[in-house]
Amino acid sequence: MDAAITDVHEKVAPFIDGETTYGLRQHILSPLEVLAQSISTIAPSTTPTLTVPLVFALAGNGTWLAYIIAMAGMLLMSLCIATFARDSASPGSLYVYTRDTLPPVFAALGAWALFFAYVMTASSVIGGFLNSSYIFLGRLGPHVPPVLLAVIAAGAAFAIAYRDVKISAQVMLWIEAVSVCLIAIVVALVLWKHGLHIDRAQLHLQGVTASGVRSGVMLAIFSFVGFESATTLGSEARDPLRNIPRAVIRSALLAGLFFVVCTYGETMGFSTSPSSLGDSTAPMRFLSAQGGVPILGPIIDAGVLVSMFAATLACIIAAARVLMLMAHHGLAHRGLSTTHARNETPAIAGLLTAILALLPAAVLAARGVSGADIYGWMGALAVFGFLTAYALVAIAMPIHLRRRGRLNSGGLALSIVATLAMLAAILGTIYPIQPKPYCYLPWIYLLYLAAGMAWYAVSRRQSA
Repeated sequence: MDAAITDVHEKVAPFIDGETTYGLRQHILSPLEVLAQSISTIAPSTTPTLTVPLVFALAGNGTWLAYIIAMAGMLLMSLCIATFARDSASPGSLYVYTRDTLPPVFAALGAWALFFAYVMTASSVIGGFLNSSYIFLGRLGPHVPPVLLAVIAAGAAFAIAYRDVKISAQVMLWIEAVSVCLIAIVVALVLWKHGLHIDRAQLHLQGVTASGVRSGVMLAIFSFVGFESATTLGSEARDPLRNIPRAVIRSALLAGLFFVVCTYGETMGFSTSPSSLGDSTAPMRFLSAQGGVPILGPIIDAGVLVSMFAATLACIIAAARVLMLMAHHGLAHRGLSTTHARNETPAIAGLLTAILALLPAAVLAARGVSGADIYGWMGALAVFGFLTAYALVAIAMPIHLRRRGRLNSGGLALSIVATLAMLAAILGTIYPIQPKPYCYLPWIYLLYLAAGMAWYAVSRRQSA
């Protein structure tokens, strides 16, 4: 629907200090809690256990390089996003940045892409939750239905997100902090055991191919996606124009450094193992035993399990706020724009988000697909949505700066480089053609976008 419906919603929405509140609790989250939203969506503790082995299977000794390249791209995007976040605070996140800058059709495209990205990421980490659950449960695992575990993950995450955003942020912060610290301890012990020297096989990229690194970068990008999710807390963060851009940049930088160190340590740790890192389903158990602290292996597995839940929670929180603002602007049913009177959370949008995240994971699990495959497939789908939204923000940035009289050669150069990086990443996810079922994923994403844009066209025609 067009500006007519938008105006209605904006007129009835309450204002505090000249800002639209959208019925959300105002300015209650500390800088650390804002950072926790981005960190938890990234779920850094899941990367060393699930994503790094997948990247290693493609890039081998060049896995560290794949992560450095991915980190560079995400840091470029964090600077672009932070430019907008210093001027605008809204639960609509990247969608609002493009809506205020680009033609309406591109804003709608960005909105549907971003919502899809958060929902698919939630579905992916539900798959990761299944995988971690069975590792943790051991012999008890076969007696627990995977669909039940998926329902528990999505249902419990929605229950917390529905209750209180501040409680949600605190839960996510502690979960990730403990898990990351334990993994860092294990990696440090492994590096210490191998001696403080440079691993020449990794430094010289022994056995590495350019195509392997390129494919590895595409998977490594999924480790970072969601770093911008702090922008969905624009109404709920304290001093949002200051704390949100800081959280966006810091989350991308800190996560990237953690990933590179873990990747280097894991590759070195498995260099003396009879099995490959790429084939390992529980690398932290092997590395903790190698580091002389085998007791930390099961503890880390438990931490990763809970971290998967925290990531599900973070994605539901972010997606619900994007969907709520889409409803305010006529891109979704207006009933999704409401918030809970007491909890001041987007309850209906959150419930729909949780259901949409649960369905793909539950259906695939019921058909016998492993949690690790669900994590990989849904994660690959999510990357399409994030890269689309990121590219639109990078394109919009110089227009945003020019309108405010702040466009300079540095800002223009950042926009061009970031845009080219995102377009190259999109192309890399499509070509060379991936094996089944990954070759079908671009078509699924395009069908979804076509449906979203058809809804947009119909809504505009009805309101004309």
